[in-house]
Amino acid sequence: MADGGRVEGGSRRRARAASVVVPFPLREPGGRLDLARLVPSGRSLLVALALVAGTVAAYWGARVTSVFDVQKVEVQGAPPSVTQEVERATRPAIGTSLLALDVGRLEDQVRSLPSVAGVSVDRAFPHTLVIKVAAERSVAVARQSDTSWLVTASGRVVRQLDKGTERTLPRIWLTRDVQVRLGAVLPATPATEARALAALRASPFRQPARGIVTVGDELTILLRNGMELRLGAATDVALKLAIAARVFPQLQPGTRYLDVSVPDRAVAGTTLNS
Repeated sequence: MADGGRVEGGSRRRARAASVVVPFPLREPGGRLDLARLVPSGRSLLVALALVAGTVAAYWGARVTSVFDVQKVEVQGAPPSVTQEVERATRPAIGTSLLALDVGRLEDQVRSLPSVAGVSVDRAFPHTLVIKVAAERSVAVARQSDTSWLVTASGRVVRQLDKGTERTLPRIWLTRDVQVRLGAVLPATPATEARALAALRASPFRQPARGIVTVGDELTILLRNGMELRLGAATDVALKLAIAARVFPQLQPGTRYLDVSVPDRAVAGTTLNS
């Protein structure tokens, strides 16, 4: 117990010895705080103000001079065609100071491009503007008479195409009454067809398609080998395509269509009217 008392007392003494009290400056007569000694001197305030003013002046000087002017626009994450569109859209930023650049406005400008799904703009001092782009994924060509447009997975019209280009992409055929505008989404039926083609690209069903048609409310993908892949209503498309991928290797030669509109009852036929 005695030893315990000595140890405890020694701990308290060490704790007291470790505590340091720093007294505030007191005036001599009444022992009141001398707050005047805690206030910075006029000279210190002038130095601080001069430093702040110098920093502000340097910042504004850099904004209006060519020290940090944009000399290069670097586009990342986009295919060449989209990169060229972004470079054209951001060309007015060349020569603008990186400090004076309105990044939010520039992002909105790039995001408004039909081929761009998302964008992020970064300053890379001293002279580079880095634009990271997520491009829209093109899945089909929309055809209306002799005019063609590139269409994304969401049914958005990216750009008009020259005749005979993008031959590997499946076709969506538009009636004459469909209004097509760059950057806009196609009406309900062709937009649904675009989403089905996007699901086909992401599915395990690897047969290439040449086009897609809608009869009533039933989708049919036209394969390049001449077969029809009948999906029926635009529901459970991913499931129907997965079933088609499993059934297709078992089909007999000469099969003309595979109907997976009822997923648990796939049907195949050797004539289109069967």
